[in-house]
Amino acid sequence: MARGSTAAGPADALLDLETRAGPTDHAALRLWLRLLATTNLIERRVRRKLEDQFDTTLPRFDLMAQLHRAPDGLKMGEASRRMMVSGGNVTGIADSLEREGLIRRIADPRDGRASLLRLTDSGRRQFRAMADRHERWIIEIFAELGDREIAELAALLARLKTSARGLDEQEIDR
Repeated sequence: MARGSTAAGPADALLDLETRAGPTDHAALRLWLRLLATTNLIERRVRRKLEDQFDTTLPRFDLMAQLHRAPDGLKMGEASRRMMVSGGNVTGIADSLEREGLIRRIADPRDGRASLLRLTDSGRRQFRAMADRHERWIIEIFAELGDREIAELAALLARLKTSARGLDEQEIDR
């Protein structure tokens, strides 16, 4: 077997962050690493599928998703905040999508100095095709879980998210 390979697949041990924790580590740490490893596996699959089936990237898909949710358009800064990336990242992605005719920049009617990003009709059609397929990929990934398990997991993660957000806000207040 090649260096870094396991029976599960090439370099899976290096890619799976969960392997960093041992049985003596706190259960919360092991759970955090399991969540992170699972998220990374799902994201890697989605990235590969977007590339293979649509010749696009996850950041491009994400920007198009944000614009799809905002039919009146988004300022670059708002798109950046929603995507949790720098403005420079959004600018590069927007430039590429604009060259391909998938988005356009229009003057912001409320702020003459700013422009809004909007999907074009072509961009909207392409996004819908990608979004439909994306949804199927996610459903496939979660197929091992029943509806009740998905609902339970969603509820537990909502509680965890609320807890993490509360701790984050406490630090900001200090």
